[in-house]
Amino acid sequence: MTGRVAAIDCGTNSIRLLIADVDGSGVHDVHREMRVVRLGQGVDATGRLAPEAIARTRDALSDYADLLRQCGVGRVRMVATSATRDAANRDEFFDMTAQVLGAVVPGAVAEVISGTEEAELSFLGAVAELGSAAAPFVVVDLGGGSTEVVVGDRHAEAAYSADVGCVRITERCLHSDPPTADEVAAARAVVRERLDAALRAVPVERAKTWVGVAGTFTTIAALAQRMTTYDSDAIHLSTVGFDELLPVCDELIAMTRKQRAALGPMHEGRVDVIGGGAVVVRELAHELASRAGISALTVSEHDILDGVVRALAG
Repeated sequence: MTGRVAAIDCGTNSIRLLIADVDGSGVHDVHREMRVVRLGQGVDATGRLAPEAIARTRDALSDYADLLRQCGVGRVRMVATSATRDAANRDEFFDMTAQVLGAVVPGAVAEVISGTEEAELSFLGAVAELGSAAAPFVVVDLGGGSTEVVVGDRHAEAAYSADVGCVRITERCLHSDPPTADEVAAARAVVRERLDAALRAVPVERAKTWVGVAGTFTTIAALAQRMTTYDSDAIHLSTVGFDELLPVCDELIAMTRKQRAALGPMHEGRVDVIGGGAVVVRELAHELASRAGISALTVSEHDILDGVVRALAG
């Protein structure tokens, strides 16, 4: 197909938009945007989406709907991931999205996708610009509520969605500011347990290149590269060795929220949860080093949004 399309990804921590033109030569970005809305606030403990979280998401989605209208988008797909999969009152959320999006594109509504489809779409977006010499890839999408692990060459061949993410592990384990040693140990134990199932299901041993997508990875990479402000062009497809990556993870875990907030590349919506994300990254690095001999992380700004757009393009 050709024309102007859009993808919206609503996760546990953020809601993101990509508007793109699709033609015979490929996919061309028109507009990208991210808002931290913390839709998954408290859902791990209560099993429900908080009313204020739905309201924040509605405000952001309304702004996105205005952009869809202004840009003349003909087709949109909105995917909802971990937080809505787990919520007892998720119909309230979907009714809201139908009202807001349907006013611009008739019939449009968010849809829950499985962890497996989330992983496959993230893989499709992440590896599109990487050369075949770097394959096979292990792509990891570290979100607020879940972490998707996928292995493949040009297409996903094995995938698993682990029930752990930066918001979920922070709310469950890292309550102090800064976290205590016992809290960090508990967080690591939970992460290891959840990743163990993923690593048994996905043959990461055959991977040659580790690709990380989403804000925890890109922020840690920016800090490892000593950026004073976040530069998405410089971050995209950059590589960070574990000798630079792991010290940054340890520092983030040990920092106070005030110290994290003072870091130039840090988005304010990640300040309180990136320590939890760093625990996941550190455990993944350990496992991939021991299982696949991987010693570096490549980060991609392209992920599930790009996968959704490419899928729409056929």
